[in-house]
Amino acid sequence: MHVRELDLRDFRSWPELNLKLEPGVSVFAGRNGHGKTNIVEAVHYSSKLSSHRVSTDAPLIHAGADNARISATTVNDGRALTTHLLLKAHGANQAQINRTRLKSARELLGVLRVVMFSPEDLRLITGEPAERRKFLDDLAALRAPRLGGAKADYDKVLRQRNALLKNSNMVLRRGYQDADGASALSTLDVWDGQLAALGAQVVAGRLALVDELAGRITEAYTSVAPESRPASVAYSSTLDRAVTELAGGPSRDPDVFEAAMLAELGRRRKEEIDRGATLVGPHRDDLTLMLGDQPAKGYASHGETWSYALALHLAEYHLLASEGTDPVLILDDVFAELDAKRRERLVHVASDAEQVLVTAAVGDDLPGNLDDAVAARFAVTMQDGVSSVERSD
Repeated sequence: MHVRELDLRDFRSWPELNLKLEPGVSVFAGRNGHGKTNIVEAVHYSSKLSSHRVSTDAPLIHAGADNARISATTVNDGRALTTHLLLKAHGANQAQINRTRLKSARELLGVLRVVMFSPEDLRLITGEPAERRKFLDDLAALRAPRLGGAKADYDKVLRQRNALLKNSNMVLRRGYQDADGASALSTLDVWDGQLAALGAQVVAGRLALVDELAGRITEAYTSVAPESRPASVAYSSTLDRAVTELAGGPSRDPDVFEAAMLAELGRRRKEEIDRGATLVGPHRDDLTLMLGDQPAKGYASHGETWSYALALHLAEYHLLASEGTDPVLILDDVFAELDAKRRERLVHVASDAEQVLVTAAVGDDLPGNLDDAVAARFAVTMQDGVSSVERSD
């Protein structure tokens, strides 16, 4: 799989960009802040429908513009598909494949598969659980777009339920003593049912993914940091207790998760009404990362943290590649952060990929065995806040 052409309009620092790409290693070199990362961010967005740097789309739109467009032509086993994304600061984004308008941008998931390594990866280890949940959800949606739809629908129901808990707090506290309280509780019951059904799909999808990733993560970490403690991962859920009570132990059955979530929502209803927030569900879960018998967060050294971040993405890459098509590999300003051993491991993976997109600051040397494989070099510059690119090889 490779990206053959990338077109941008009003994306970040690029009012316009038309870029022809080819298989092999392509390097974008330029000073920090000149727009090279914006190029690979656009490719990443076309794959995951989210940025690796910001949580909303508004910062992606060029100053003064109403929207931004990303078009990418992806070639997979000789078949070319062009995806178009219209990004809006407010409202739903619009999407097309070739000239066919899609009902939802989520229908683009799976056309382009990307694995990115970037300095932001440290947040996977040191950041909040939301960072690790996003890692799982993005990968799950890439492999099975229906799971991306279930997660998006879950988030919508969660917002509605939280709004009810917060805005009708006093009414809900009155319970069935009057008509308004009874009506509010009836509405809450409806949201509970929908939340449990969708949440069960999300949890089941995440657990299935963790089952496939766990061994790969342990193996990848050992290869990057053989002198360190062994790495292991596990999924920690707010439903664990209820699942054990219902199934007598761990389960992978979505029906069990749905029943467990309904039971937990019922058990904690008073607490949720008091606090005005939903306390049960996959939005409260975490991917637990361990080094030996200690959590990586708070106990890993800086080198171990980088090794763990690399291991997560190496496992992601190998899982996607095992399904028949090498994903596009993006290395965004990471070589300056890595020591020789970690560079070597990353270059080993890059040497097997069909397409590798690399960003590097001017003057930074690439590892020799990767530098020798470069197929195209691009110089990225900026003037008056507008980026430009020129092929320089």
